[in-house]
Amino acid sequence: MNKIEGIRTTPVLAPLARPLRNASGYIERFPLVLIEVVTSDGVSGHAYADIYFPELLPALDKALHGLVAMVRGAPLAPRDIHAALLRRLRLFGTKGVLGVALGGLDMALWDAYARSRNEPLCATLGAAARPQRAYCSVGQYNASEVVEIAEEALAQGFTGLKIKVGFPSLAEDLAAVRAAKRVLGSRCALMIDYNQSLSVAEAIRRCHALDDEGLVWIEEPVLADDLTGCAAVAAATRTPIQIGENFHGPGDMRAAIAAKAMDFVMPDAQFIWGVTGWLEAAALARMAGIEMSTHLFPEASSHLLCATPTAHWLEFMDVTSVLLSEPFAMKDGMLTPSTKPGLGIEWDAKVVEKCRVA
Repeated sequence: MNKIEGIRTTPVLAPLARPLRNASGYIERFPLVLIEVVTSDGVSGHAYADIYFPELLPALDKALHGLVAMVRGAPLAPRDIHAALLRRLRLFGTKGVLGVALGGLDMALWDAYARSRNEPLCATLGAAARPQRAYCSVGQYNASEVVEIAEEALAQGFTGLKIKVGFPSLAEDLAAVRAAKRVLGSRCALMIDYNQSLSVAEAIRRCHALDDEGLVWIEEPVLADDLTGCAAVAAATRTPIQIGENFHGPGDMRAAIAAKAMDFVMPDAQFIWGVTGWLEAAALARMAGIEMSTHLFPEASSHLLCATPTAHWLEFMDVTSVLLSEPFAMKDGMLTPSTKPGLGIEWDAKVVEKCRVA
């Protein structure tokens, strides 16, 4: 029986083609911990976990090793391991760095499990591989800067673009949206993301003013855990409201659905507790009739959307391609999951070594 033997981790700062400006500040290199779960049959499971702050990389690294210490010797059965970890962590909780580690580890375990079956993850989940509609996700750019961003998205073949807003004034938000729309026209959809930067009253005012701009969605206008506030904005706005990247496990999504806090939903594969948590979230979205998109992690997300009944959009923010030995299978704005066993993640050892954090 194939069992969990241990874990190898590599903290890195991944170079970005363009620095990311968001509500947390300015990110020039993306902090990641590359994960390799080692099993008794010699199969390794590859994944990664991200954390926005380099200062927290050591904490994430140690959390991953601590979780594996709790399940070392267990059979390679991702659902059973996930359930066992939730039982062990019940009194402490699974949010913050520990939840990040839980999700990253779960993805690595499923990668190992699919590799042991010699099939892509989507096949392991009972789904056929198919191209997923991807949108280009970028940071915050003003009306003059966003023109170049929109032109690049079109040149790369994307049919969707998401920009971050939340400038000091509504006028600046409108200017950035309209500048992007002038470039994109009808060829490319536009989404915007407020990164939780508004009060409920201000969000209602700004979202109402944006209702006639033809946006696919307005994302996280208020604090993500203020479900009452999210519901108030959603009720007052014609443009669909999108939340979900900050759901820490399927329970948060269940509560958001009950509160009618959004029109669309987009869990993060890591925060939702990996593949195991995603499958539960996808079932919740199907029962509620809510279209479900992804947040980051395009390697895993492309497989997960294939197994998602209400699949909508795949977010493509490139934070790992420089580390990969093979590029993404992107064509005409569509991302197709790897046909290799597991997630299809293979790292370029030389590049990883250059990006390693001591």
